[in-house]
Amino acid sequence: MEKDVAYYMGLSYPVEIQKVKEADGGGYFVSVPMLTGCMSDGETIDEAYSNIEEAKEEWFSSMLERNMEI
Repeated sequence: MEKDVAYYMGLSYPVEIQKVKEADGGGYFVSVPMLTGCMSDGETIDEAYSNIEEAKEEWFSSMLERNMEI
């Protein structure tokens, strides 16, 4: 079975969310430690989580296009 973006998006990956200091622009920084370089941010926790879902999809697409191991 060939694994596509939908397959990987259906898997569960732990997400880390950190509050960004107001002096550094505020909001929230979010990353997926198991997916090196997969990160995003947002003004609210909900926005940051939504943005990381988009970032994961782009990350998986990029990895698959380059035939790299996920």
